[in-house]
Amino acid sequence: MAQIEQPPRKNVSKWQGSTALITGASSGIGRETAIKLAKQGMHVILAARSQDRLEELAEIIRRDGGDAEIYIADLTDEDARTRLFEFIRKSRINIDVLVNNAGFGWYGYFSEMDWQTKSEMININVIATVHLTHLFLPQMLARKSGHIINVSSIVGGIPAQGVAMYSASKAFVDAFSTSLHRELKGTGVHMSTIRPGPVKTAFFDTASNSPNGLQVPTEQFAIPVERVAESILRLLNHPRRVAYLPWWLRAVPWLEMLFGWAQDIVGPVALRRSSKKMRVVS
Repeated sequence: MAQIEQPPRKNVSKWQGSTALITGASSGIGRETAIKLAKQGMHVILAARSQDRLEELAEIIRRDGGDAEIYIADLTDEDARTRLFEFIRKSRINIDVLVNNAGFGWYGYFSEMDWQTKSEMININVIATVHLTHLFLPQMLARKSGHIINVSSIVGGIPAQGVAMYSASKAFVDAFSTSLHRELKGTGVHMSTIRPGPVKTAFFDTASNSPNGLQVPTEQFAIPVERVAESILRLLNHPRRVAYLPWWLRAVPWLEMLFGWAQDIVGPVALRRSSKKMRVVS
């Protein structure tokens, strides 16, 4: 008897049909992560302030056969975060993946950073991350499944001159995420942190264009956002506590302990040079 030839099976992602909420999705890491997860068959909810950018991104995802919807919100505002949660709850949507990506940076002297910028950085980098985790984690625990990924930075583990507030905010995210990762063992819910080095995003423009901000000297070493999005997908497929990007940055915390004294000498010189350069340009 002749055998009937079966058509080849398409690879189906384990995330097919699940839902991810991505904050700061209008650009950079959030944007690329949304595209990457949508290609895995996930329904992605894109949250950010820029309606035009979100609509453009959602259209790109839909044209590629993906499923996306947008939610306009200023996540520095507690009421806006609560409304986002209520919108999702009333829509009877289960969030399987929460990517806390929204945030911004600033480079320059702490003493020259205005209070509004400091306050906004704390609100978006720290409080929004904690609040959204607080809102969505109980549902994940009730279902015994879910994954929260917090986007941190290598400077959270190696405090550097010029990024006092940003470094401190990411150090908080690192400690918060590590503690929760350990609390959630055995619950079916995962907590991961990604700690990239410099990434080619609007971070550098935002930092230098902010009041009294300076040009970030590590911009020339920045990696593409696609690599961060790929790392986030790997964390979802193979959960673990932390991922460094590039991988060799995992050695940086040890370098801080062993050679922090050198940073004490070299770091302030680099900051002074950036300050003088910016004053000459302006």
